Amino acid sequence: MPALRRLAATLVTATLLGGWGSAGAQELKPDQIDVQILSTTDLHMNVMDYDYYADKPAPGIGLVRVAGLIRKARAEKPNTLLVDAGDLIQGTPMGDYVARVQGLGPGKFQPIIAALNALGYDAAVMGNHEFNFGLDYAVAAEKEAKYPVLAGNVNRVEDGQPLFPAGVILTREFTDGAGARHTVKVGVVGVLTPQIVLWDKDKLEGKVTTADIVEVAARTARELKAKGADVVVAVIHSGLSAAPYQKMAENAGVDVAAIPEVDAVVTGHAHRVFPGTDYANLPDTDIAKGLIHGKPVVMAGFYGDHLGVIDLILTPNGKGGWTVAGGHAETRPVLTRVNGKATPLVEPDAEVAAIAKDAHQATLDYVRQPVGKSTGRIETYFSFVADQPALDIVSAAQRDYVAKALAGGPYAALPILSAAAPFKAGGKPGPDYFTDVAAGQISLRNVADLYLYPNLVTAVKVTGAQVRDWLEMAARVFNRIDPAKKEPQMLVDRSVPSFDFDVIDGVTWRVDLTQPARFGTDGKLAAADSHRIVDLRYDGQPVKDGDEFIVVTNNYRANGGGNFPGLDGKNIVYAGTETLQDILADYLRGVGTLVPKTNHSWGFAPVTAPVTVLYDTNAKAAPLLTQYPNLSDVGPGEPGLELFRVDLSPTALAGQTLGK
Repeated sequence: MPALRRLAATLVTATLLGGWGSAGAQELKPDQIDVQILSTTDLHMNVMDYDYYADKPAPGIGLVRVAGLIRKARAEKPNTLLVDAGDLIQGTPMGDYVARVQGLGPGKFQPIIAALNALGYDAAVMGNHEFNFGLDYAVAAEKEAKYPVLAGNVNRVEDGQPLFPAGVILTREFTDGAGARHTVKVGVVGVLTPQIVLWDKDKLEGKVTTADIVEVAARTARELKAKGADVVVAVIHSGLSAAPYQKMAENAGVDVAAIPEVDAVVTGHAHRVFPGTDYANLPDTDIAKGLIHGKPVVMAGFYGDHLGVIDLILTPNGKGGWTVAGGHAETRPVLTRVNGKATPLVEPDAEVAAIAKDAHQATLDYVRQPVGKSTGRIETYFSFVADQPALDIVSAAQRDYVAKALAGGPYAALPILSAAAPFKAGGKPGPDYFTDVAAGQISLRNVADLYLYPNLVTAVKVTGAQVRDWLEMAARVFNRIDPAKKEPQMLVDRSVPSFDFDVIDGVTWRVDLTQPARFGTDGKLAAADSHRIVDLRYDGQPVKDGDEFIVVTNNYRANGGGNFPGLDGKNIVYAGTETLQDILADYLRGVGTLVPKTNHSWGFAPVTAPVTVLYDTNAKAAPLLTQYPNLSDVGPGEPGLELFRVDLSPTALAGQTLGK
C-alpha cells in the first residue's frame, strides 16, 4: 500500500480511537494512573526535514518535525516516557558525512543522538543499521547517549556479555487521577534483529554474536518483573509477522507481545505503521485499539513521519505496586493532505534545528560537490518495466572495480556479472520515492541517491543454476498474471521491497509473468515446478546449470540479506573495504561525462491472452513514455501516482531485443 493511502488509513484509525488519549474508552478512577509511552523508530539520521538527494525541504519527515508532536503530547500528559526503536545513525548523507568525514571525538558529536538527549529520551534500542559503519563507530556514537541504550541479544565474543544491557528499570514519579504522586517502576527490554551478524558479517564476525529476540526478551522481562518492575515495555528493532514463531526470526513483534510479563511493545524495522491496515490480518489483533494478544503495540513509520503513542492505565495491585488495567496504541503523523495538498501538522522544532545546524550545512556542502556530468536524465520511474541506466551505471562501476581487483588471480578467467537494485522505486515509502537525476552536473548527493547505503563491494562465485535462482528470487516483485482474468491486474507486488529486485548485468533473460513465484520471502522453494526466468543467456548462448560466474554485489546480499538462495557468505571470493558509494563516485570521476544508456538485460515473455496489466509510478514519469513503446498512459492512480498499461502481447514485444 503506498504511503499516502496508508497515512489516510492511519488518520481514520486515530479518529476511531477517539478520546483514549484522555482515557476515553475507560474512565480514569481517582487511584489509577494514565501513562503514555511515546516512540520514534527508523529515523535513519533524518534529523532535519530535508531531502538531501533532491536538495530541497521535506516537511513530512525528520526528528525536527516529530519533536513538536513529542512536546505537545507531553504537555497534554505529564506521565510520559519517550523511547526510540532503533536505526538512528545511518540513512541520509548527513549520516555518511558524520561517520566518514567528520568522525567522532573531542569537540565532535553525533547530531541525532545529541537531539535525542535534548528531547529527554528515556531509553533506546540499537537497530541493525547502527552497525553499517562498523562496530567501533556504533559503540562510540551510542556512548554519547544520556539515556540507557539497550541491545540485549547482541553479545561480545571476547567475554560473552551483552554489547549493551538487555533491560533497565526506570523509576518515575507519576500522578494519579486524584492528583496524588506515586513512584512507578517501568522496566524496558531492548532487543534487535539477530541478522546483523549476516548483513554486516564483514564488520562483526569474530566480534559479536546474536541470540533469539523472543528468548532474550522473555528472560529479561521476567528478570525485570522479579526486580520490582510494575510495568514492562519491550522496545524492539523488529517488525510484525503473521508467520508462526521461528527461532532467530527477523520480525518477532507478534511473539514478543505474547510474552506474559510484557505489557506493551514498541516495534520498528519494517518502515510501516501499526495500528494500520497493513497489518489487518495479523493473528489475535485489534486494529482499532492497536492491540496484539491483548497488548498495546505500536510502530511509528520511518524517517520521523509519525509519533507512536501507547496509553496504559495502571491500577494499584494491593501490594504497594501497580498493574496494567487497560491500554491502547495509535500513531500521529507529522503531515496530512488537505484537498490533495501536503499540509504539515507541526512546525520545525527550534532546539533540534539548532543542534543539527552545523552538521546540516556541512552535509549540504558535502553532497553538492561535483563528481562528473551526464548528458541525459537518470531515473528509476520504470524500474519494473525495463532495464534502467540508473542500475547499469552502478553495475558498470562495480564490475570495473572488481575486475581490477581479481586480475591475475585464480578467478580472473571467469565471466564477471554485476547485480544492482533500484533502491528508490516507489512502493511503501510513497509516490515521491524515486531517483531522478537531471542532465548536467552530477554531485555526491546524486551518487547517494543512486546508491543509498554504505554497503561494501563484495563478489561471489556462483553457478549458472544459482544465477537463475537469484533472478527467480528477484522476480518475486512481480504479481502473477492470470491469462484468464478480464479485470485489470497490477504488475508489481508492492509488499516486496524494491531493493530486493536485483538486476544482474552481463546476462539476458525474460520473465514469464504467468508463472507463480518460485521462492517465498524466506528464500525457500514455494513452487518447485515454476520457472519465471526463461531464455537465460550469457554472450548470446544459453546459460547451463554448471557454468561458473563471478557476480559483483554488496556485503548485505552476499552474506544472506534478503534470503536469496545460494547466498550465505560461504561463496564470497572478494570482500572489499570500499563502499559502493565511493566506488561509484570514483567511477563517475573517471568517466567524466556520462552518456546514460541501458544494456537491455531483461524483458517480459509475451502473454498470448488479452490481459490488462497496470503499472503505477510517479506522475512525473509521463513525459518518458516515448522510451517504452509497449506502455500507454491510463490516467491518475492513487494520490501522486500515474497508471500505465503494460502491453504484453506478442505483437507489442516482437521488436524487443535483449543485450547491448
